[in-house]
Amino acid sequence: MKSLELIFLTGEGKTTRIAIDNPTEPVDAEQVKTAMEDIIASAAFLDSDGNPYVTSKGARLLERNITVFEIK
Repeated sequence: MKSLELIFLTGEGKTTRIAIDNPTEPVDAEQVKTAMEDIIASAAFLDSDGNPYVTSKGARLLERNITVFEIK
């Protein structure tokens, strides 16, 4: 499973993240940057302490592989 993780800083300097499961690939860095700028401008997201996202810190594409072992 892949996810796109958007990483932001709040006004308090804390790092917070938004994860998007199964993003469209290839991921376009410019579109991600624009989306992150839109998220910041909208002030629609707050961290758990109620602080708004004020700047983008980065983004990364994560891939997670899970192997299930049957144990009897």
